[in-house]
Amino acid sequence: MKIIVTERIAEEGLQVLRAEGFDLDVRYGISHQELLDIISDYDAIIVRSVTKVNRELIERGVKLKVVGRAGNGIDNIDVDACTEKGIVVVNTPESNTMAAGELAIAMACALFRNLTRASAACRARDFRRNQYLGRELDGKTVGIIGLGRIGSIVARKLIGHNMKAIAYDPYITDDKFTRLGVEKCATLDELLRRADLVTIHTPKTAETIGMVGERELALCRKGVYVVNAARGGLVNEAALVAALRSGHVAGAGIDVLDPEPGYDKPPEEQTYQNPLLELDNVIVTPHLGASTEEANYNVGTAITRLVADALQGKIVAAVNMPPLKSGDLELLKPYITLAEMLGRIYYQVEKETVEKVEIVYSGDLADKETKVLSLSVLKGLLYPVVKETVNYVNAELIAKGMGIGLVESRSSHLDKYTNLITVRFHAKSRMREISGTVFAREELRIVDFFGYKLDFEPRPNVIAIQNVDQPGTIGRIGTLLGRHGINIAAMQWSRKGEKAVSFVSVDDEVSDAVLKELVATEGVLKATMIKL
Repeated sequence: MKIIVTERIAEEGLQVLRAEGFDLDVRYGISHQELLDIISDYDAIIVRSVTKVNRELIERGVKLKVVGRAGNGIDNIDVDACTEKGIVVVNTPESNTMAAGELAIAMACALFRNLTRASAACRARDFRRNQYLGRELDGKTVGIIGLGRIGSIVARKLIGHNMKAIAYDPYITDDKFTRLGVEKCATLDELLRRADLVTIHTPKTAETIGMVGERELALCRKGVYVVNAARGGLVNEAALVAALRSGHVAGAGIDVLDPEPGYDKPPEEQTYQNPLLELDNVIVTPHLGASTEEANYNVGTAITRLVADALQGKIVAAVNMPPLKSGDLELLKPYITLAEMLGRIYYQVEKETVEKVEIVYSGDLADKETKVLSLSVLKGLLYPVVKETVNYVNAELIAKGMGIGLVESRSSHLDKYTNLITVRFHAKSRMREISGTVFAREELRIVDFFGYKLDFEPRPNVIAIQNVDQPGTIGRIGTLLGRHGINIAAMQWSRKGEKAVSFVSVDDEVSDAVLKELVATEGVLKATMIKL
């Protein structure tokens, strides 16, 4: 499989992909038009913050299975378009948080002490230090907009500088504010009125674009400092320029611009213009938030490992999948496999259209995050009946488009098992139910098949047989399979009333001709090959 990397990542990350045998194409600085022209050749693309993975690119990327964002933000990726196409979107939100947090703090220190202006003057042989009288962080108030991973780092470190930390983030619990020692502001306006330093650490969304504009800057204390090392466009640049020129804002540290320049172009090719570059009370850096040796290594190796795993069909913590912690992922892996098997069975043995899938999680699973298990059931159900690729990303979307409803419920009570997944397939005329469990963390069992009680270990090739409950039927089945050289690996049977079912695991898939012979055998009512 082919992977294109359009922005610089650590060489160690590239080596991860080469070691896995992927065909790697490194095209740093490629133009968007060039990328559009060639994207149809690639199974995955790895970007950072500049490359725009928009709907047009996704439509042309007919082979695309994975989009990897080396870093945290995903505002340059059309996640909805990826989801519609079943493309997995992965990023590395934890890998560069320290680097981004420390850059914001470095900018704050440099602004308060006029370091960049003083350094430029010294290089021009002007050593009149009285021109660069600064201020101390000690005792001042920092207003942090967004108290997520990076905002929390900034809070801890600036509290260590004896700053009073206040923050505005309506999505963070009171408990986290308390644990960090940060005072919670009820509104953004309250924070702006009180802060000596305003630093922004929110994602770029419809809600946050332009969240600090002319009105908000006017609310700030005269002489405030503003730092934006998050995303370009969170601060209205025209309003900021006006406030800087008037002196209402004493200085600003800007690592992200809107729009951003071409970071790989040499100076002689740059045509980028921005009035912020003309002001000496502004520190502008070329999106250095993740530009440390440590972050570059962490981001590069983490994203390439995720992309490799996703291309190899492994479950990964994707942006367009339900939230799943790495520890939970390991714990749920056998249940994910079981859930998909339960979903796969229905359309291999039944023809009536499913209208609703009801999934009941019982026992130990009742208090787990089970959304990925439900997606696994849908993935298995749809796999035999739809033409497009079905995965954990698009399974629910495809099911919804087919009019299939999904209902989840939980029950903590179980008499016989410690955990149980029960899937009920509701069709127009009847409901069919299949249940499975996991023993000893990894031993999968199907324990109920359409009302027949079993203890069957699912294998890749299974013949499901319904027969009249009478002596000799099992013997005739075994004799027929043996005559065709078909080796039986395991067999389980169960009876209910006058009928019985047999699950016969075989080493290889059997032909339709053999299945027809089975159905023609005395006592056999139905025989179906199931691929699990």
